[in-house]
Amino acid sequence: MTWLAETAMLSHGWRRFLLLLVAGALAGLSVPPFFILPALFLAMPIWVWALDGAERLPGWRRLFGPAFSIGFAFGLGYFLVAFHWLGAAFFVDGGWVLAAMPPAILFLAALIAVFWGLASAFAHLSWSHGWVRILNLAAWLAAAEFARGHVLTGFPFDLLGYSLTGTDEMMQLSSVIGVYGLTFLAPLLAVTPALVWPADQRPLSQRLAPVFLALLVIAAQLGYGWNRLSGMQATERQDMTLRLVQPLVLEHADFGNVDPVALVDRLLMLSDMRMNPNDQGLADITHLVWPESSLPFFLETYPEALARIARLLPEQTTLLAGVPRRPYELGNAEATARPPYNSVVAINSEGEVIASYDKAHLVPFGEYLPFADFFARLGITQFVPGAEGWSQGEARRRLMSLPAAPAPLVLICYEIIFSGQLGDVQGAQFLLNLTNDAWFDNSIGPAQHAHHARIRAVEEGMSLVRAANTGLTFATDPLGRITERLAPGEMAALDVRPHYKLESTVFQSVRHWPFLIAVVAGILAGFVASRRTRRRLPN
Repeated sequence: MTWLAETAMLSHGWRRFLLLLVAGALAGLSVPPFFILPALFLAMPIWVWALDGAERLPGWRRLFGPAFSIGFAFGLGYFLVAFHWLGAAFFVDGGWVLAAMPPAILFLAALIAVFWGLASAFAHLSWSHGWVRILNLAAWLAAAEFARGHVLTGFPFDLLGYSLTGTDEMMQLSSVIGVYGLTFLAPLLAVTPALVWPADQRPLSQRLAPVFLALLVIAAQLGYGWNRLSGMQATERQDMTLRLVQPLVLEHADFGNVDPVALVDRLLMLSDMRMNPNDQGLADITHLVWPESSLPFFLETYPEALARIARLLPEQTTLLAGVPRRPYELGNAEATARPPYNSVVAINSEGEVIASYDKAHLVPFGEYLPFADFFARLGITQFVPGAEGWSQGEARRRLMSLPAAPAPLVLICYEIIFSGQLGDVQGAQFLLNLTNDAWFDNSIGPAQHAHHARIRAVEEGMSLVRAANTGLTFATDPLGRITERLAPGEMAALDVRPHYKLESTVFQSVRHWPFLIAVVAGILAGFVASRRTRRRLPN
C-alpha cells in the first residue's frame, strides 16, 4: 500500500489520469448489484493520495487544474462501470444505432463526472494534512452527489451511499439518514486507509486505528439493522389484494407494430389464470395491476379493449394499467395538441377510467429531449417511442384515490429513485411502482433500479408493490424485505398484499437536514484546517 500511495502522489499527466480512471472503475463495483465494498476501500484512498501530490496553482486557477482532473478521471471510471447498462437500450433498434452507443455512454459518464471533478477541485482549495482532509473530501463529494440528484431534474442513479446497502441489515440505516446520509458516510469510511499509508514512524497497530474505526462503524450499522429487523413486526393488510401481472410486452419499442388484440389476449389470460387448485381467479382480487407500457397504444384506437377489460373484472376489482394518454381539455385545442402522457389509469368493472396519474419526472433523453431543436437537426430523438416526446404530469397528483381502498403513492419507473422527493407520503398507505425495464434486459439495470426502489420503502417506512414488464416484479414490507417475487423474464402473475406502513421513520421526519448540516460542517472544518496549515508555513 505504501508503494500505491507514493505512486499516486508522484504520478502526473496521463499516467495519473489513467490511474484515477482505473481506481474509479474499481469503485464502481461497490454499488448495486455488485456490492463489492472492499473495492471502495481500495479505490478511494488513491483519490486522496493523488490530491496530496497535486500541483497547487495560484488562487482560483486551481478550480480547473490538476485537482479537477483527478476527480473527473475517478468519476469517469466510476460512472462508466455504474452506467454501462444504459447501452442495452441501443440494442432495441440495433443497426447503425449501435455505433452511437459507446460515445453516448462516454458522454453521459463524462457529463456526470464533472460533478466529481468540481468536488475534487473545491476540496483541494482548502486541502490540509491529517484526518480533516478526508472529512473535507467526503463533504464535497456528498455535496456533489446531492447536486447530481437535483440539478436539471436530477439523475441520482448509483449514489455512493448505495454501496452501504448491500444487505437487509445494512439498508436499515437509510430509515434514519437516507441514502444521501449514507453517501456522506461511505466515502468518509472508505478513505480511511489514506490515514494509514504511506508508512511513517508510528507502530502499524496505531496507524491502522482509523481503518478499525471504520470497520467498527460498519459493524454498528449491521447491529442497528439486525436489531430493527428483529424488533419490528410488519403486518399485512387484509382489505386489499393485488394481482401483479408480468406480461413480457416487447412491442413497447415500436407502437406501429403492436397488435392490440393479441396483446390484450395475453394480458387477460395472465390476469385470470389459476395459480393453484384453490385459486378463484380474480374473485378474491381487489386490484389487478398491469405494468408501465403494458398497453402501448392509445385506448381510443382500440375501444373494444375497455369492453373486454370490463367483461373480465369482477364488480369489486379495479385495474391499474400503464398506458399512453392523450391530453384533453374541453375547449382548449392547444392542450389537446400537446405530446401524450406516460400514465397509469384505474379502470372499473364498467370499463370506465375512474382515476389517472401522469408521469411527472421524465427521463432526460429517454422521455423528453433537452434542447430538442438542436438535437432534432442532428436527427437525434429520445429513446422511448413517440417522436414528439412526452408531456410532464403534475407531481402532486401521485396520490391515487381508489374506491374503498387504501391510497397508493403511484410512481412510474424512474420516479422511484428520488430520495425525499416522492410526493405525499403522509397521505399514502403504500408505494406502487409500475415500470418497464425491458429496454435494459440482460444487463444489471433492472436489478439496480429495483434495489433503489427498495431503499425508498425503507426510507419512508412503507410497503412497496412493484409491477415490472419483464422483471423484477415483487412486494416488500416497510423494512424493505422482499416478501413475494417473480423471476426475471417469467411470464406470470403474482398475488400480494401490501403491509401497513410504519407510524414514521426518522428520515421521514427530518429529511435531508442532518445530511446537509454534516456536509456544511465538513466543508467548514476543511477551510479552518487549511488556514491553520498556511499560518504554520514559513513566509
